[in-house]
Amino acid sequence: MTMRNKIVAGNWKMNNSLTRGIELAATVNRLIRKREANNVKVVLAPPFIHLAEISRLLDKDRISLAAQNCSSEPKGAYTGEVSAKMVKSTGADYVIIGHSERRMYFNESDKELLNKLTLALENDLTPIFCCGEKLKERENGNHFRTVTDQLNTTAFMLQADQFERIIIAYEPVWAIGTGVNATPQQAQEMHSYIRKLVSKQFGNEIAGRTSILYGGSCKASNAKELFANADVDGGLIGGASLDADEFVEIVYSA
Repeated sequence: MTMRNKIVAGNWKMNNSLTRGIELAATVNRLIRKREANNVKVVLAPPFIHLAEISRLLDKDRISLAAQNCSSEPKGAYTGEVSAKMVKSTGADYVIIGHSERRMYFNESDKELLNKLTLALENDLTPIFCCGEKLKERENGNHFRTVTDQLNTTAFMLQADQFERIIIAYEPVWAIGTGVNATPQQAQEMHSYIRKLVSKQFGNEIAGRTSILYGGSCKASNAKELFANADVDGGLIGGASLDADEFVEIVYSA
């Protein structure tokens, strides 16, 4: 049986001052170090301005750092943008790409997302690539088609040796920040479907090694049940990652 990485990543989104962010990261770091190491990769994704400072305080053997986004351009006159190379220079090893909020509020196109994936990989960053359907698409029974289309035009455009370096995060948009989460059965159904898509595109071996995370109102109270599913390899955690104790409990649920 192929062993996949279990991963719990905390996406802080646009929250926390620099001071508060350092305090939160330091608390997570301390709580993780107090507990026996498990087989879960822990990743923190604070805002850009926190990355370099937090990188200096983390125990890198236990916790890695991610950016929440990167530019679709390598460098140049793009005021306000942050390139993959710049992200890497802070000490980050991961980057979230294609989050539903980026697609929804910033109208990120498939071409931009593919550029971001390529640049992240070129700069030795591991992309956490997001896909998922809106409520209307779920209600209309189009959730599988939506996710298929999102992957076909982005991550599945990569070469096999590129794709096997990425992580997929399934985020049902209707469950993000709503307090409603997909049932463990719904999560497993979609994760299994995504793994079959990967297998069809890149073969069983790569599909078996691809970590697929669940993102959508995952909390300490439901994490264990969600993570117990065969094809759920951890979580991309939003609001619950802003509470150090809660986040660490989720880490130890995987």
